[in-house]
Amino acid sequence: MPKLKTNKSFAKRARLTKSGKIKRHKAGKGHILTKKNANRKRRLRKTSLISGPDTKLARRLLPYG
Repeated sequence: MPKLKTNKSFAKRARLTKSGKIKRHKAGKGHILTKKNANRKRRLRKTSLISGPDTKLARRLLPYG
């Protein structure tokens, strides 16, 4: 059976945790930050885990993670 290809664009945006969950950064912190309040920007700094239904797709994109 041939090797599976890792989706490199997704691999740059997400990482696997030790327990096998997929960690990602939150969206909305790139630009137009003046209208967003400090609490919102602070919350966007933190990482979050990919939600349940999306993990199946994400695992296919990161086969050897």
